[in-house]
Amino acid sequence: MAARGPERVSVLLPTYNERDNLPLVVWLLARTFSDSGIDFEIIIIDDGSPDGTQEIAQQLEKIYGSDKILLRPRPRKLGLGTAYIHGMKYATGNFIVIMDADLSHHPKFIPEFIRKQKEGNFDIVSGTRYKGNGGVYGWDLKRKLISRGANFLTQVLLRPGASDLTGSFRLYRKEVLQKLMEKCVSKGYVFQMEMIVRARQLGYTIGEVPISFVDRVYGESKLGGNEIVSFLKGLLTLFATT
Repeated sequence: MAARGPERVSVLLPTYNERDNLPLVVWLLARTFSDSGIDFEIIIIDDGSPDGTQEIAQQLEKIYGSDKILLRPRPRKLGLGTAYIHGMKYATGNFIVIMDADLSHHPKFIPEFIRKQKEGNFDIVSGTRYKGNGGVYGWDLKRKLISRGANFLTQVLLRPGASDLTGSFRLYRKEVLQKLMEKCVSKGYVFQMEMIVRARQLGYTIGEVPISFVDRVYGESKLGGNEIVSFLKGLLTLFATT
């Protein structure tokens, strides 16, 4: 395939109770894309947030224009994987960025993702906290150990050829993301890991860019004990089926 970089980037932004973070992350995204001369759109997939996130998104649509900000809500929490499938139906970009809306992922890394993609003509560029000058800020020791442990276990069992399996800041070719979503069966925390494992199985190429991950400033972390149990179950399922 001839090298083809992004002509337009669609950002998929799943939200649940992010009214405090959403205006800032959208402003940072718009500024980053404008400064880099990259055509973009931001698709906000809100899962029925009770805190007024949708009202904020509607205001942002008016401010930036409905060609740049698209609110595509769902009635309730239905899971991350299905949020991406829902958002992708409306995406017009040839590349898609997935990221969190809680300011833990800084948009300043997206131009680096794009540079990396063009340099190696990669199908996927994944942000990594565990290589180069990547890192995690604001996590307590328990969270760091869970994340490191999850990555270590996955490396040992699945040998995926990427250093950060549970991160959710990535750039995908649109058609590659569509294909992977068809193959993925996981929900929750394990979903991001399955995407990389399936990508390797299907022969897609993966580039990595070191990122700094900053723990959320406003709101509650979505990672609890149930997520850890489901991650381990998902990991063993993947080990048994790949």
